[in-house]
Formats: sequence, structure tokens, C-alpha cells
Amino acid sequence: MTRSASIQRQTSESTVSVSLNLDGTGENSISTTVPFFDHMLTALSKHSLIDLTVESHGDTDIDVHHTVEDTAIVFGQALREALGDKAGISRFGDALVPLDEALARAVVDVSGRPYLVHTGEPEGFEHHHIGGHFTGSLVRHVFEAITMHAMLTVHVSVLAGRDPHHIAEAEFKAFARALRKAIAPDTKVTGIPSTKGAL
Repeated sequence: MTRSASIQRQTSESTVSVSLNLDGTGENSISTTVPFFDHMLTALSKHSLIDLTVESHGDTDIDVHHTVEDTAIVFGQALREALGDKAGISRFGDALVPLDEALARAVVDVSGRPYLVHTGEPEGFEHHHIGGHFTGSLVRHVFEAITMHAMLTVHVSVLAGRDPHHIAEAEFKAFARALRKAIAPDTKVTGIPSTKGAL
């Protein structure tokens, strides 16, 4: 059984289409009209081994915020749908990822309970325009949207870093690596990995 999903979402602010396969090899085709976000989603796909196709556009003449956040919402929805009842998954995953001077840690629980803890970005990071267009504050918005719509518990911590590009990329790669472990099948797991019998 293929763990895949395709979801489209259209509003007055954006049009988004996301297709993914959790049992892929990290193949991807990403086009959001926001170059740095394309770079981050490419890294997410590559390091999670999720095959990912994203086509989105929106009112970037106003701000890239709507397009970025709405794309993350749809990615989260597709991830939740593809996971199905979550039977046989590892459920928990963690990763520690460096990028030069930056170091980020992520922990993922496919819990069915959306909760994000996001800490450690240096003061002023949220105001920096990475690549001239992607505001640092959007990193947290992306993780919030994915967490809430995929029903995950996620902790992302920046442990070190100076360059905003490196910090953001380390965060996305750490999340991707942790997610890869959490959604991976575990041959020792019978049914749903929860004492409640549901996730």
C-alpha cells in the first residue's frame, strides 16, 4: 500500500497543489515562486526521503507570507492523509544537524496532538530577509502550519548559528531527518504505536 496523498487549496490569497509519497527517495519538483522557500522544501524532501511535488503561487506582490504559510498548511494536510491510521510506524524521530557554524536539533512525535516548541533563534533573526525576500519569522510559521495540520508534536531548537541562511537550513534539515525516522515503518511494531490504540 502506497502512503501518498495529493491536495489542492485555493483562496483569494494563494493557489497551492501538493503531492507526496512517504515511501520515496527524495525526488522533488518544487515551485512556489519564493526562491528561498523552494530551497528549504527541496532540502526537506531530500533529507526526509519524501517524494514531493509542489506548485504554488499567490499575492507575493504584497508579501510572500500567504504563499509560504498556505503551502506549509497543504503540506501538513497531505502528510496527515498519507500517514493514514499510522499503523506500523516508528512514531518518534530525532536529529541533530549542522550547517557550518549553525547547529539545529529536531524531535518529532507523530502523536495526533499538534504542539510546537521552537526555540533558540538569535535575536533579530525574525526580521532578517533571507535571500532578500524570505523573512526569518516565516521559519516558525512553516513549522507551526505543518505541525498543526499534520497533527504532530515537534520540538525544534537552534543550538548555534550566526548566518540566517545557515540557521534556517539547519532547522529544515533537522526537521526532515527527524520526520524521516518518525514516519519510517518499524517491523517490530504491531498495529498503532500507542497505548491508547489510536494516534
